[in-house]
Amino acid sequence: MKRRVYVFDTTLRDGEQAPGFSMRVSEKVRVAAQLEALGVDVIEAGFPIASAGEQEAVRRIAQQCQNASVAGLCRAKKEDIDAAWDALKYAKRPRFHIFLATSDIHLEYKLRMTREEAIHAAVSAVRYAKSFGAEVEFSPEDATRSEEGYLIRVLEAVIDAGADVVNIADTVGYAIPSEFARLIRLLRSEVRNAERARFSVHCHNDLGLAVANTLAGIEAGADQIECTINGIGERAGNAALEEVVMALKVRESVFSVETGIRTELIYPTSLLVQEITGVHVQPNKAVVGANAFAHEAGIHQHGVLAHAATYEIMTPESIGLTSNRIVLGKHSGRHAVRKALLDMGVRVDKEGLDFVYERMVALADEKKQVTQRDLLRIVDQLKREKSHTDAYQSVSETAEAGS
Repeated sequence: MKRRVYVFDTTLRDGEQAPGFSMRVSEKVRVAAQLEALGVDVIEAGFPIASAGEQEAVRRIAQQCQNASVAGLCRAKKEDIDAAWDALKYAKRPRFHIFLATSDIHLEYKLRMTREEAIHAAVSAVRYAKSFGAEVEFSPEDATRSEEGYLIRVLEAVIDAGADVVNIADTVGYAIPSEFARLIRLLRSEVRNAERARFSVHCHNDLGLAVANTLAGIEAGADQIECTINGIGERAGNAALEEVVMALKVRESVFSVETGIRTELIYPTSLLVQEITGVHVQPNKAVVGANAFAHEAGIHQHGVLAHAATYEIMTPESIGLTSNRIVLGKHSGRHAVRKALLDMGVRVDKEGLDFVYERMVALADEKKQVTQRDLLRIVDQLKREKSHTDAYQSVSETAEAGS
């Protein structure tokens, strides 16, 4: 039986905190509805004490969600927890997400706390939050740069205080996969009361390793992953939900875990977040980028046209696309040109195909990408060339109606 890994989506909190990604209350509510349809287990709706708008957004999302847990972020402070509860109390499955830094650099320069003061603050906050009867998650911020013995003490203390989930945060994207996996294994084996809490991982992408570290965390036994749609988030972003989930699906035999994500809704969800934030993913973005299922190189086009699995390790339909995309450019081959013509109802013989192909390549050198309209103009040239009478006689009349 496969192990269940829970998906905690923080698009509406960590993702929205990134410069240029702010959302209105109504927009956050729309995204939350889509996230619930997608099948995420926990929606982190915002940071309630940050503003009146944030609190309203968390409240409206809490009222709306029927299946997903709704989380609100809190510092280890009573006033944060009270503000969060004012919004979370409407949720069917409310969760406090309390964080406090545990690395010495954060304790000294940001919090100006001793290690003992930090443990006391964390325990007090978890106990207070737990008194509301909701789930409590605790995140030791900057866990991957924290001294391991101290980190173990903190986790044991907050679990004793009632934390249901402990989230190991690679806050500044400092870890590499091998050491992150070692840390998760260490904590699960050395934390005295580890069996009483779910272990979560929250990875940032400063070195481009957020997804790799998240997958390493899962292999090491993490029960929950924290991620965002399109990988948005502070600085270089968070682990991208679509990349982690599809890696688990495509390499199912390696990970042997399952999530509740409806993968066919990944692409529509990505598009919604792009539309609302106004920030589009780069074309070569894994899974949801414009080129993720597009092929221009002739060798690749030939392979994909013969059997999609030659160059596609997942189907477009598995993420909500209707098909892959053959792009005509200077790297394309005759197989792709023939397929493009057939898709428009145009049939040519070998001589005609050579004619169209040669002119397509010449045109591609000038304009990078050739469109259907460009191809039809070339077909018209073929039909007018007296020297190609035999070739153009096999051209379908539907070419004249194409556009």
